[in-house]
Amino acid sequence: MPLSSADIAAIVLSLKLATVTTVLLLLIGTPIAWWLSQSQSRWRVLIGAVVALPLVLPPTVIGFYLLLSFSPQGWLGQLIHSLGLAPLTFSFAGLVLGSVVYSLPFVVQPLHNAFSAIGHAPLEAAATLRAGPVDSFFTVVVPLAKPGFITASILGFAHTLGEFGVVLMLGGNIPGKTQVASLQIYNHVEAMEYAQAHWLAAGMLLFSLLILLALYASRGRQQVWR
Repeated sequence: MPLSSADIAAIVLSLKLATVTTVLLLLIGTPIAWWLSQSQSRWRVLIGAVVALPLVLPPTVIGFYLLLSFSPQGWLGQLIHSLGLAPLTFSFAGLVLGSVVYSLPFVVQPLHNAFSAIGHAPLEAAATLRAGPVDSFFTVVVPLAKPGFITASILGFAHTLGEFGVVLMLGGNIPGKTQVASLQIYNHVEAMEYAQAHWLAAGMLLFSLLILLALYASRGRQQVWR
């Protein structure tokens, strides 16, 4: 049985969400990972633990507290309302926010590992050539950490693509707006439409496998998690 228009819309929305989230994760996660790899601050352990919380917390817990915070009664929701902005709950923007929080450790950890593996010698050599911190980062650190960026991008994209609990709690299950592929599979199963669920689930399974194959191929024989 071919995919329905609702299935295709859910797939397109999932890919859009994963793409936007991955870009934001790289922009947000890169400075966090760099700071964690270089800082000697006593707050480093606490910040690292907070960033890694989604690895151990159930997605519904994250989605629940985000929903409370950004609801009209929540303090962040009231702040957004006072600024005249659209509510984040039950919207694509809310899905992006929840996805960034949920997938952040899957981007920060590979980048942290890549930055830590570089060491101080390349930066010291760049400093002797009078390169500034920003110049050294983009001309020395980024090229050397390229495998880490590739791993972070693939893992962040794949992890966002398979979200369920966070998007359900924060975005609901609105067709064409917040109904991603994982929620559409659940809808098919709930309606006992197992053939449709199989087509969509098998497609996601194959796509996820291809993503992981690309990840391992990009890293050669190196381990993904060091």
